[in-house]
Amino acid sequence: MIAIDKAAQLPEEQRIVITAVGLTSPNGNSLEAYRENLLAGQSGVQDYEIRYVGKTLAGVCNFPTTQYQSKKDVRRGTRAGSVGVWAANEAIQRSGIDWSNVDRSRVGIYIGVTEHGNVETENEIYQIKAFDYDTQYWSHHHNPRTVANNPAGEIALNMGITGPHYTIGAACAAGNAGIIQGVQMLRLDECDLALAGGVSESIHTFGIFASFKSQGALASHAEPARASRPFDRDRNGIVVSEGACIYVLERLSDARRRGANIIAEVVSYAINTDATDFVLPNPQRQAECVNLALKRGGLASDQIDIVSTHATGTSSGDSQECEALRAVFGGCEQIHFNNTKSFIGHTMGAAGALELAGNLPSLKDKVCHATINVENLDPDCALPGLVTNQPREMRRARYILNNSFGMLGINSVVIVRSL
Repeated sequence: MIAIDKAAQLPEEQRIVITAVGLTSPNGNSLEAYRENLLAGQSGVQDYEIRYVGKTLAGVCNFPTTQYQSKKDVRRGTRAGSVGVWAANEAIQRSGIDWSNVDRSRVGIYIGVTEHGNVETENEIYQIKAFDYDTQYWSHHHNPRTVANNPAGEIALNMGITGPHYTIGAACAAGNAGIIQGVQMLRLDECDLALAGGVSESIHTFGIFASFKSQGALASHAEPARASRPFDRDRNGIVVSEGACIYVLERLSDARRRGANIIAEVVSYAINTDATDFVLPNPQRQAECVNLALKRGGLASDQIDIVSTHATGTSSGDSQECEALRAVFGGCEQIHFNNTKSFIGHTMGAAGALELAGNLPSLKDKVCHATINVENLDPDCALPGLVTNQPREMRRARYILNNSFGMLGINSVVIVRSL
């Protein structure tokens, strides 16, 4: 295939760029802190205990919840709303946009979620149990807390945004899906500014821990920092985590007009479906999704410099993704593969957005962060170019491909490049 980078051929009004990132993760509440900890090998996984399941492990965010919300709003709202409000406000603060003069009817909010409402429903049932399940004690806040658009809606309420807001339910591919939706809406002129990405409050629902445990897919380790170990022969499952990552997306023409700091350009994307199993991935369909993103962007596989893998630390999922990646990138000598879940666990709806964010600084510093906790590499996961345990300097760093897959067979890929 002749590589032509189709995005570069578009008029600037159709080219979409990232001009700011706001995030909270288990090992950092800013892109700078997050990146520093990724390069230093600092895990954010810790001991955790949750109702009915008991002692386990999780990635927990620690940010000042009342910096952008009142105590009343935090109590009335949801944890997904709070992490989203933090990330969205941080993104705008870092964008250099004169927010006081922005037409907020032209701002769109597109937030990926894995699931929403489980936490609130579990809590309400637990609380009315003490009243013999008398529903008069059921909170009148329950409905607005549990509607699917809640995380995006809480951001809209907090920031006075009157443009479109909604969530994109895409399982663990949701972070990528939020970015993709933002790109599409800007190109369709549905908004002039998009807040797009993903959020997760998953650690606050016991159901997700219980379900992974019943599947034999919940990670355990005597040392929490070593529990999330994608590609390692001794991996034993997923570390459930919370988090949020929201991007400011703009048209290149608008970003240049205001002299914005352009972090990267979104040059391609793809979403497809396995249609083969509720849970088990399909490496053929994953490879097709990656190839579709490359084809749509007019890119050759050997142009990609970093592949941010989805690998969650499950025995079958990691090896099947590696099978897909070998099918696409076999023979590509310059490529680097890494994984962010080894540091922060699986942030579910926020995963794709957070994992892309951790790699964005590579476009400037030409350093690929490692995958930590790979002590005994599984031969089925032995990708040429896999960066393990220590960061690696690169000769070239222009294109990043971000994999993010989810249950019910949803696959997503986003490709960005430096300008």
